Amino acid sequence: MQHEFIWHDLMTSDVEAAKTFYAEVVGWTFNDQMPGYHVAEAEGNGMGGIMLQPDHLKSSPPFWSGYIHVTDVDAATAKLKALGGTVHREPWDVPEVGRIAVGADPSGAMFNIMTPMQRENAALLASSAIGAVGWNEAHVGELDRDWNFYSNMFGWTKGEAVDMGPAGIYQVFQSNGKDHGGMMKRMAQTPHALWLYYFNVDGIDAAVTRLTKAGGKVVMGPHQVPGGQWIVSAFDPQGANFQLISKTK
Repeated sequence: MQHEFIWHDLMTSDVEAAKTFYAEVVGWTFNDQMPGYHVAEAEGNGMGGIMLQPDHLKSSPPFWSGYIHVTDVDAATAKLKALGGTVHREPWDVPEVGRIAVGADPSGAMFNIMTPMQRENAALLASSAIGAVGWNEAHVGELDRDWNFYSNMFGWTKGEAVDMGPAGIYQVFQSNGKDHGGMMKRMAQTPHALWLYYFNVDGIDAAVTRLTKAGGKVVMGPHQVPGGQWIVSAFDPQGANFQLISKTK
């Protein structure tokens, strides 16, 4: 799991409503044993969590974020700065969870870095599992520059490069020898550089029916992508953007 996305969470304006929505759409159950933080589980394993937006972020729309595993958060934070990234929050310890920092690439796309506490019996949810995050996607300002940043920062290597015509190159990246996500230059309609996260579902059409019935809004798709999978981009009722991905329509 070194230098892979290992956790994702949602900061939202209405925790209970968000839990109800994602339980219906993605099928998560929730472990509420940690005060103020609701762990989302798929196939019995944690994949992320939901928490209330803190006061200093309440003026922003709700949002999903991802956590990239590093062995030493403090060293990784110094490296991030040296490579031209920005640190939005210096490393801090979360009791019984790990050590975390918040950073951004040279384009401003934000992500978290994390050294989790070692738990011998902790089960890792496979990225192919229903309810897991099956794909992580960066929309950046300058593809070559930002690719170099992530490659040097995390040792990611290039997988397939897909020519999308006027939209440019979609560069698949690999971690530990397996495809882990993709990177592309952001389109004009994307207001700023960002990371998107795709939740696995079984059948995209049925998932779209569930999300619209539950009060979500589809903003793109569903459509098929190279490799045969189907994707859709949507907003939950509180305004957080999320993506769904399925092997079947």
